[in-house]
Amino acid sequence: MTIEDPKTFVLVHGMSHGGWCWVRVADRLRALGHKVFTPTLTGVGERSHLMSADINLETHIMDVVNVIKWERLQDVVLCGHSYGGWPISGAVEQVPDQIASIVYLDAYMPEDGQCGLDIQSPESRAGVEKAVAAGDISRPAGSAARFGVTGDDLAWVDALLTPQPIGVSLQPIKMTGARDRVAKKSYILAGDYKGPAFTAYYEKLKNDPSWQVYSLPCQHDVMIDMPEELTEILIEVA
Repeated sequence: MTIEDPKTFVLVHGMSHGGWCWVRVADRLRALGHKVFTPTLTGVGERSHLMSADINLETHIMDVVNVIKWERLQDVVLCGHSYGGWPISGAVEQVPDQIASIVYLDAYMPEDGQCGLDIQSPESRAGVEKAVAAGDISRPAGSAARFGVTGDDLAWVDALLTPQPIGVSLQPIKMTGARDRVAKKSYILAGDYKGPAFTAYYEKLKNDPSWQVYSLPCQHDVMIDMPEELTEILIEVA
């Protein structure tokens, strides 16, 4: 691939993060001539002032869909990290013809009718249940140390994490198989992170010829730990 063959990337962050977390990858892709969009989902990051009890999974799906629609994007490489696997799974249902490649980056791959509470980690589930019981509309971000972020990066990430709206974990997703019909499908595992759900997805897909799978020797926030290697993979799967 050369600069004469630019691709379009839409990179969707995970829980409590924002578009900011992609800066190292986005800078690299743009330097090579690619178009990159890093939407921040409603209620977090620089859009944390929009936190509301009305935010649900459909809100975050539309955050992604509307970037694709309003920017008139075609042949999109759609990548979701961690929780970002939920909104990208919903987005591909609404704009399937605009998605050329879908990438799950140490991310959830929900099935029709599931909600976040069904498959998220015990820690996250407990956080949601505690918030529901207290009548809260969000759960605390906690520290990125649990994602394996360390050193100066930990101070940077922790300073920018924001509470996660709980409504996104309570609404079931509606899926009809649009994800399976995407021409190029990839799963990237953070091999050093102990995420049972993500490991299970990787193990299931590595024997499926319709999927490309990768494993990087890093912790959960891959875009922060190994931006150079992640950039190379994203270009390859594009």
